[in-house]
Amino acid sequence: MSAWSLAFVPTLVRRERASLAAALCAPVIALAGAIALNLGLYVLMGRDPVAVVYAMLFEPFLSWASFSEVLLKAGPLLLIAQGLAIGFRAKVFNIGAEGQFILGAIFASAIPVWFPQATGQWIWPAMLLLGAIGGALWASLTAFWRVRLNANEILVSLMLSLVAAQLLNYLLLGPWKDPNGFNFPQSVMFQYDAMVPTLIAGTRVNVSFLITLALSVAAWVFMQRSFIGYKLQVGGLAPRAAGYAGFKEGWTIWLSLLIGGFAAGLAGAAEVAGPLGQLQRSVASGYGYAAIIVAYLGGLHPIGIVVSALVMAVIYIGGDNAMVSANLPIAAVRVFQGSLLLAYLIAVAFVRYRLEWRRAAHRSPL
Repeated sequence: MSAWSLAFVPTLVRRERASLAAALCAPVIALAGAIALNLGLYVLMGRDPVAVVYAMLFEPFLSWASFSEVLLKAGPLLLIAQGLAIGFRAKVFNIGAEGQFILGAIFASAIPVWFPQATGQWIWPAMLLLGAIGGALWASLTAFWRVRLNANEILVSLMLSLVAAQLLNYLLLGPWKDPNGFNFPQSVMFQYDAMVPTLIAGTRVNVSFLITLALSVAAWVFMQRSFIGYKLQVGGLAPRAAGYAGFKEGWTIWLSLLIGGFAAGLAGAAEVAGPLGQLQRSVASGYGYAAIIVAYLGGLHPIGIVVSALVMAVIYIGGDNAMVSANLPIAAVRVFQGSLLLAYLIAVAFVRYRLEWRRAAHRSPL
């Protein structure tokens, strides 16, 4: 025999209209949740949570030298995230910004490596332009495979990042290795004219930060005020409606990936022509992956991304401080970044959906 019984099960129901206030609060709630979660982790690790939080979240603001490093870190994160967010809003998921960043650094380094004696104020702008082109070309490989062969752009772009890292290793261990570099895998030091001019005296913040802010404004205008940006958003929100309107999916994929690659390549060029001053293995420092968190934490909105880039930069610099003053391992800093994204995704899910308990009948044997 069997009988029917009633049980309540949780169900997510999409809201008719998401609250703007809730959407604005979601990143703040996510940050608070990530901090609380990681405080518990630090206690389990035997670290002083107060010392860790102080070093990670407060020390970056205690001196101008520390805050200038925050601005330096925020530059590439902001630039890459703005480019990625345009594609993400069009539902084109470029996960390979790290590889595009590396190719931008490689392309930009070609000028001072091949012409170490060249002089003139044209060198560093040419490096930035060449780096942006390099990143876009690397992203075009993903676009080609996605449009022509229907390959998943997430997998293709991610695997191409691994290829880019190996290409970097080949160059620094082979043809581009500095013969006077004591066998370190690095290129020659770049000449003075190959360096982006300093923006703030006494710091490492350079003119590329202004370029990043200008491109952030351009990203806002492009997505909010241009017809092309409107087409990209429609293609992401309602692909079938976009098809009826004559918006081509292939065009959307190409444009989204090229913009993302251009931004990441430009960031890579600014890194080698700025704080590094040469091509090194350390140029592949995870900016491309961290920028994904920045883009989503900013709600894929150009203004929100500016704020989230500063938050992520504080975590970067504060994490370095915590590793020294609180003996925190680097893995814990990366866990903080990952938990921040996870907390945001959970928060934004409840912005778009509400939780309801519904009755579900099920059959149970007697």
